[in-house]
Amino acid sequence: MRGATHAKWAALATAVALAATACGGGGDSGGGGAGGTVSSSWGDPQNPLEPANTNEVQGGKVLSMIFRGLKQYDPKTGAANNMLAEKIETTDSTNFTITLKDGWTFSNGEKVTAKSFVDAWNYGAHLKNNQKNAYFFGYIEGYSQVHPDKGEPTAATMSGLKVVDDKTFTVKLSQKFSTFPDTLGYAAFAPLPQAFYDDHAGWLSKPVGNGPYTVDSYAKGSQMVLKKWDAYPGADKAQNGGITLKVYTDNNTAYTDLTAGNLDLVDDVPASQLKNVSADLGDRYINTPAGIIQTLSFPFYDPAWNKPGQEKLRTGLSMAIDREQITETIFQKTRTPAQDWTSPVLGADGGFKDICGSSCVYNPTEAKKLVAEGGGIPGGTMKISYNADTGSHKEWVDAVCNSINRALGNNKACVGNPIGTFADYRNQVTQSKLDGPFRAGWQMDYPLIQNFLQPLYYTGASSNDGKYTNPEFDKLVNQANAETDTTKAVGLFQQAETVLKNDMGAIPLWYQNGSAGYSDRVENVMLNPFSVPVYDQIKVK
Repeated sequence: MRGATHAKWAALATAVALAATACGGGGDSGGGGAGGTVSSSWGDPQNPLEPANTNEVQGGKVLSMIFRGLKQYDPKTGAANNMLAEKIETTDSTNFTITLKDGWTFSNGEKVTAKSFVDAWNYGAHLKNNQKNAYFFGYIEGYSQVHPDKGEPTAATMSGLKVVDDKTFTVKLSQKFSTFPDTLGYAAFAPLPQAFYDDHAGWLSKPVGNGPYTVDSYAKGSQMVLKKWDAYPGADKAQNGGITLKVYTDNNTAYTDLTAGNLDLVDDVPASQLKNVSADLGDRYINTPAGIIQTLSFPFYDPAWNKPGQEKLRTGLSMAIDREQITETIFQKTRTPAQDWTSPVLGADGGFKDICGSSCVYNPTEAKKLVAEGGGIPGGTMKISYNADTGSHKEWVDAVCNSINRALGNNKACVGNPIGTFADYRNQVTQSKLDGPFRAGWQMDYPLIQNFLQPLYYTGASSNDGKYTNPEFDKLVNQANAETDTTKAVGLFQQAETVLKNDMGAIPLWYQNGSAGYSDRVENVMLNPFSVPVYDQIKVK
């Protein structure tokens, strides 16, 4: 998830903190016990909360509370367990029969049926609906007819989706995809009620889902109030009365509110406070590994940054970055220097491996040599763009530029390019308006090596914001997806990753731990492997 981020792809804070958002918090959160509400820092999402149109973290947090899909990722292990799915069956990794459990409804009382999924997936995939996550439906047969690369759609729905009865539907893929069921916990695959289509504008103003919370109100730039849905049929019922998500432009302000008792939860401790957080919060500080990687992406859509031989330039820039020093001094070891383009949470069996090698190790002499051999920095100075509102990005971007400038012996080789808010920044990214490298965080959508590679670097993929392309990479990804032997599939993905490394299609910087702090008013606070708070399990004392 771009945030990146997940995705899904991570910007772990954003948007507008007004004076009104800094008061409230812990002191007036609606009492304690099971009915007490929890206040948490947040940022306005880039887009309205359509599941197939949300591929950044802030919107994803809300979707994780108001929707449940066929699968749900275990909050501790990340394992994809059945939620609304009774069973998902296949004999050939191409044709799947999905059977739903009984008893599920949306919060408006409408029954969740097979049609709720099929209609939602067809909506998400169709070109006319312009959904950012449409690509996730790309393996379903008929996708190219509803979402052609060029021209107009020739079909209204995907031929690979068929409703059998209220509890059953079938999915036919255009090629083998052995891990397809494990992807179905991602929010893009959530069901939608008929109200979504009957009054789309009304639904967007107050989304209706089938998760443990309902949206009570949303004031952009201020806060979103979510209330516990008492009739929620799932086993993971909310252990509190609701969540108030408060919008901040500066996570330092959020942290100050937390320590002052005006906020219950901050899920992105600012870098400037890491040296103080243990003393401030004690055991109410969480620092845990997460499926998040921070990278620098390149604008391959810009001819100045897409010339033959520039893989040497990009590799040289990678070797000019002193990851060890930056993660230790800026992030107080809450980041780990990257060795590949995935995450250590996958483990060796899941695909984590030192693929980048010396190309990700600080070597100023070799860096200077390779940058020169790669034609030098276009225009003489490169700007690293980032959202300036939150996430401590200014500190590390400045540190990265200082490291590059020192290595190259040129104090004008690299400068930071702050862009006001996360939403503004993501709009410039997705509209291909940036003319130099840019910050790209990725928060996994599901714990598979495929999710760290295909959505970001496959030609035309939904979160391939830099427009990187390599036919050999695409071929290996396709082969990996078709492979039913997990070990062999992981090996093929790693071969694709080696292609990415040789191109230095993006510079891996560091893996990010999930960091959070909470007030003494709440308990049972944890972050899942995606670094998102498990909101429904937080208890108010």
